[in-house]
This record gives sequence, structure tokens and C-alpha cells, in this order.
Amino acid sequence: MDTHERAASRSRLIAAKLLRVASNHLYHALIANPKLKSLALACLVVVTHPVAAKPVPAGALAAATVEFELAVYYLPAPPKNPIDSFRAAVASRAPAFRIVEEIPGSQKGSFTSARVEDDVPANYAPPDLSFLRYFGRGISREQAEALQGSKQALILGFAYQTGGSWRDVRIAYEIAEAVARDTEGLLWDEQTREVFSPDKWHESRLAAWDDAAPDASANTVIHAYNSGEFVRAITLGMAKFGMPDLVINGTSWADNRAVGNLVNAVCQRMVEGVPVEKNGEFPVDLRAIRNKDVLKAQTSQLMPNASGSTVLQLRIGEWEDGDPYNRLAEIHFPKTQGRDEHAARSEVLSSLYGWEDAVSRVQHTNELLAASQRAKARLPAVRAAFLSGLAPGEYIEVKAPFATPSGDQEWMWVEVTAWSDAQISGLLKNEPFNIPTLHGGQAVEVNQGEVFDYVWVHADGKREGNETSTIIRRMQEANGQL
Repeated sequence: MDTHERAASRSRLIAAKLLRVASNHLYHALIANPKLKSLALACLVVVTHPVAAKPVPAGALAAATVEFELAVYYLPAPPKNPIDSFRAAVASRAPAFRIVEEIPGSQKGSFTSARVEDDVPANYAPPDLSFLRYFGRGISREQAEALQGSKQALILGFAYQTGGSWRDVRIAYEIAEAVARDTEGLLWDEQTREVFSPDKWHESRLAAWDDAAPDASANTVIHAYNSGEFVRAITLGMAKFGMPDLVINGTSWADNRAVGNLVNAVCQRMVEGVPVEKNGEFPVDLRAIRNKDVLKAQTSQLMPNASGSTVLQLRIGEWEDGDPYNRLAEIHFPKTQGRDEHAARSEVLSSLYGWEDAVSRVQHTNELLAASQRAKARLPAVRAAFLSGLAPGEYIEVKAPFATPSGDQEWMWVEVTAWSDAQISGLLKNEPFNIPTLHGGQAVEVNQGEVFDYVWVHADGKREGNETSTIIRRMQEANGQL
């Protein structure tokens, strides 16, 4: 009799948005855009060389002065003078904002500037159609195509001193929306690298604004991409609040929802003014979130065994091509004895949001063994696909046996991170019940010849394989185990 895990991976009920996934070529194409190359915000610290992974200093995270840029693209030119529309929008919505030709570096107050770019193709090239497939918000195919021929754009600059209310960010959004509507343009957020229709801009950035604290996830994006065997995830857009952008290295695609949820929670607490404590420690209490919508999203589906709180460590992040021109803070997970960095991350996520896992003892019937043999026969093709390169968001898990101290076997799922000949390396996706030396999330190795089944999860959510789980579930139902 062998012990089998019932589910293909640990079940965590997560309420956050999916990570917005960009492929490597799209991610790095951002830097090739001349407009993005020219971005140099004087108020932000740019790290262009490897730095020691030192803890973020204790204290408030917000920069004293914030500067950011929005833009309005025209298709191909505006029907009226955009500068006139800009001045009218400022006068009606932000009379306290000083209109200047160039944003000053250190003066106190709130400032805004506007200039018309008359040679968009050369100096402020719009994103191409492949980019807009991922980062176009509420725009039609016709608008996306027309954007490729844009001749003019209005570039809007904003600067303010942080004070915790983020009122000036909202006003900047209102000004940009008013100008875009009045001049029939599309909005560009320079930091998050997204293009919006005016309606989608209003819905995403203004309609749900909570004066208690803005929703950080509605004002940022998370880019995730393959980095070696694992995944690197980074936020874009936190600089609008004077905050560093967040990085997580060494995660996996199977955990992308949980990681995205955690990143959104950390960003939210940063925006709400939670300071860094000694040695870079950063407390995350989901139930203390001030924004009511984020509070509901983060807590409404916590499982009964969820702690709802944890303490992470923030370290100074290392800048890479394609990262936002901003300070970076890298999330690190506290390690407990016997756990590597992957198991430590899994432990934090499971404790914070809760988890459930179950085992059942299953007889290897002829039907079950035949299904396993069909899966084994497909493994060479699955391996070839893995080695040729999976799409971002795509991953493969294999079910393999692990020896228990009593001499039995416990079958668990492993997310594949490397596949060399017959040796498979990966991350354990279940929490062992009978093997105290193993932990969920831990880096392990298994032999291809011992694999019982596989599941191939595609970027669109489609699943291939895992025929044996259907049979096991039917057996459990027949035996009254479900």
C-alpha cells in the first residue's frame, strides 16, 4: 500500500489578483523603447551595479519628494490645443498646484508641468501591438492600431512632498483624465507602463479610491519572468507614492498567485505608512489593512488555520535591466531549522494564508497502473518541451515517491525547475505527513524512472495529464473516503 497525495499541489485560497505576466522579450523590449531610456527621475535612487544584500534601514520608507510622469497619446493628433486643456484642468481641480516649465528639484509644494511632444515616433514612441496585448487597458484593436501612428503626445510631470494622504497622486490622475477626455487621447502611465482608455483609467485609478489609503495593487503592476531555473517578480509604480518597488527572487510559477497576493499585501502596508523595523524587519498584518476593499480581498478567504500575519525582511534590491528607475527592496523570508529558502517561502505563505493538504492510502489497481504507464510514456515528450523552454506562467509538476522512516513510500508532487537526463530537480509542492526531514517548498531531486504521473499547467490555465488523480478520486468516493 502506498500513500498518495490527493491534490496536485497544496491548496491555498488566495484572493489577490493574478500576477500580470510578461514574456522575457516583452519585458526587455521596454528598455529598448527610446522614451523609456530617457526616463531619469532626479528624486529617485538608481542602482546600476550589484549591491550587497543589506537590510533596508529602519524607519519610514517614503521619500521626502516624489516626482512622476503621465502622458496622453493622440490618434494621431488632438482636436484642440492640449496645453489649454491642461491649464483648464489644473485651474478647476488643483489650484494649489504650481504650473512650471520644469519640475524643480527641491522646493516645497506641489508642481505640475506639461509639454507637447511633436515627434512621437522619434522621441516618445508608443508601445507596439504585442506589448498592448498585455498592457493595454480598455482600448480597442482599432485604437491600438491607431496608436502606432501617433504624431503627438502631451507629457505631464508632477511633483509633491509626501505626507501620507497621497492626495496629490489622486489630483494628478484627475488632471490627466480630464485632459485625455477633452482632447480625445489615450493615457500612458510611465511607471507601470500601461496604456488606458479614459474610462478604464477612471475605473482603475479613481472610482475605487479610498481616502483612508489608496489601493496599492490598483496603482501598480507586477512583472514576473523566468530567471534561470526560477522566477523573478518585481513591482512597477510604487515610486508614485515615494516608495521602493518590491522584488522577490527564486520563486516558481506554481506559486505566482500566492506570491502576487503577498506582494500586494506588503505594498499596501508600505503605502499605509508601516515603517521598517530593526534589521530590515517588516510586519505584515492582513487584518490591519486600512483600505476596506484590500482588507476584504486579503482576509475574506483566509483559511481557518491562517495566522493572517507575519514578519518579513526587506533587503536592498539589486537592479536589473527592465526594472523601474526606483529604489528596490527585496523580500526575504525568515528561515527555520531544516528549511532552505524555498521551504521558508512556502512556510510563510502557508502560515499567512492558511493551507490544507490530505493523504489517502490507495491500492495500485491495474487501472491505476495502466494510467501511470501512459503518463510515463509521455514523459520524454514532456521533458523535451520543458527543455525547449516553457512560456511564462507555464509549469510542469511530477508525482514521485519519497521514502518514509518506516520503509513505506509517500507520493508527492514536485514542480520541475531542471530536467537533466533522467534526473529531475524541483520544489516539493506538498507538506509531507510521514517524512520529518522534508518540508513543503523544499528543493528536491527525483528520478524520471520513478515518476508516477505528471501535470502540465499552461499559461492560460489549461491542464494536461494527471489522469491518475481522476481514478484515485473515483476510488476514494467508492470507498466513502470523500
